[in-house]
Amino acid sequence: MSDIDVYKEWLGIPADVRPPDHYTLLRLVMFEDDAEKVRANYRKLNAHVRKYATGQYLLRSQELLNELAKAMLCLTDPDGKVEYDRSLGREAPAVDESETRTVLQYLVARSLIKRGQVSEIEHFAEARGLSHRDAVIQMKLVEPPDACRALAAELRLSYADLEDMLPDDSVLDRIPRRVVKRHSCLPLFEDRGCILVACSDEPSHELEEEIRIRCGVPMRAVLAVPRSINQAIAKYYAPGMREEAAEDVSAKSANSKEAKSGKPEKTVQKPAAKEVRSKSAPLTEDQKRERLMITAIATCWSIIGTVGLFWFLNNGVVGVPQIMIGVVAGAVVFGLMKATYAR
Repeated sequence: MSDIDVYKEWLGIPADVRPPDHYTLLRLVMFEDDAEKVRANYRKLNAHVRKYATGQYLLRSQELLNELAKAMLCLTDPDGKVEYDRSLGREAPAVDESETRTVLQYLVARSLIKRGQVSEIEHFAEARGLSHRDAVIQMKLVEPPDACRALAAELRLSYADLEDMLPDDSVLDRIPRRVVKRHSCLPLFEDRGCILVACSDEPSHELEEEIRIRCGVPMRAVLAVPRSINQAIAKYYAPGMREEAAEDVSAKSANSKEAKSGKPEKTVQKPAAKEVRSKSAPLTEDQKRERLMITAIATCWSIIGTVGLFWFLNNGVVGVPQIMIGVVAGAVVFGLMKATYAR
């Protein structure tokens, strides 16, 4: 791969600024406090760098895209930004008491809902046991990304658009599929001694402990649209894609315990999964057609067999009544098989 200075060639950052701080990386004035300005610059630079995401620059472009994402998520996290700014020598700014805090205040301030709709939303949410974010979505007043940004503002967290990001494989491999499914979350990157995790709501203490134990560092939550998280889990945690890595970690942990105790760990041999269709599983279209064909054949043979029996007993004479009895027998067979076999 060509040894290219992507900061200079792609972002126009002078060569004497290495590594660039978050503000320089996102082409912002130092200590920019406007979160919308930060997000706007991030989107613009993200789209620009993606133009180079081919051929020999594919890996380097993705590394730079992740750097941009980390910078944006840090500078749009109110508490994280204060900590980062302090590391750059800035004195902590005074807290603005008039800052928008609740979901509904955020949406009203940005003219996404009217002030007169607030009481209606509150009543709708209370009657159905919903959060205000979920209420405005169900009432179709606000699009899910805007509702999620409002919740992020209330919780003082950053908002992540997962379509713009490619999580770090080394971080994904640390958290097994069952954990991300249970908590509806997606590990993203490791940044400044924390694991960035996209969550659909405020993270639980259980999730924070799970991440800390597995990764050895605390997590920092960012909010994302629940549907985007579920789609990302399906994409990055396809069955069998990462479970092996998680099992390896569990196996190492078990071996470590065995070595410390001097006693072998008892293992339970799981029976091999039978490759049969569950009785409650729905039939495929091919299976339905096959069973219907067998039902039709059985119905025809029941009619022929019944009429043939009368023909044998009556010395080769068969009348309309005997034929009708055969048809009735066929109908009974068809009905029974349709209800129990071909449904």
